[in-house]
Amino acid sequence: MAAAPRVWVVDDDPELRRMLATYLGDLGYEVRTLQDGAQLLARLQGQRPDLLVLDLMLPGEDGLTLLRRLRDDGDTLPVLMLTARADGVDRIIGLEQGADDYLAKPFLPRELSARIEAVLRRRNPLPPGTPEAAATQPLCFGDCRLDLASRQLERDGVPVPITSGEFALLASFVQHPHRPLSRERLIEMARGPGSETDSRSMDGQISRLRKLIEADPARPRYVQTVWGYGYVFVPDGQPRTT
Repeated sequence: MAAAPRVWVVDDDPELRRMLATYLGDLGYEVRTLQDGAQLLARLQGQRPDLLVLDLMLPGEDGLTLLRRLRDDGDTLPVLMLTARADGVDRIIGLEQGADDYLAKPFLPRELSARIEAVLRRRNPLPPGTPEAAATQPLCFGDCRLDLASRQLERDGVPVPITSGEFALLASFVQHPHRPLSRERLIEMARGPGSETDSRSMDGQISRLRKLIEADPARPRYVQTVWGYGYVFVPDGQPRTT
């Protein structure tokens, strides 16, 4: 029997922690609740969850700071951000920092569990953005090498940490070279049908992806903007003429 997925919830609201521990536990998850970033960082020294539910507003280091710390250390642990603020800018910043998903409070527990399941599915062998069985050869562009089978990205032969969401987005691009893709189509391919990711959030994910693969993210060669439409992957890095 497969082990229960391990979900850690970091939130300073004790009532919310108790409610989520009970609800997610009843769904079969192995749940641990923590009240702040200090507890999280201490626990991560010797243990690892399968997914982290991380509140934005925490005492001490806030959620975005903790997320940035993880990503700067090369940690690709799946992170679902929570916030009591409805400001869309927070969502975009969170996704740019490498969050896998984002949920505003108040929320229904069922919605949170659906988001958790969607993020964990992207870690399975066949999530949205995973190639067909025949497409197993690593794909190279510039100094990058993407192995679709092992889900690994390298630059100049050095492994690059990449989250499940970033991998799904990059895999969608490399399997459709030179084909302009709308934001809506990218969301469908990388996140799956019915995803609630919006166009502005997708722009934030693109910004994060460019930092991984572009020599100069401000002047991208490989993931180029198609103004008024979306984006296009150009493996040879040449400027588009149309």
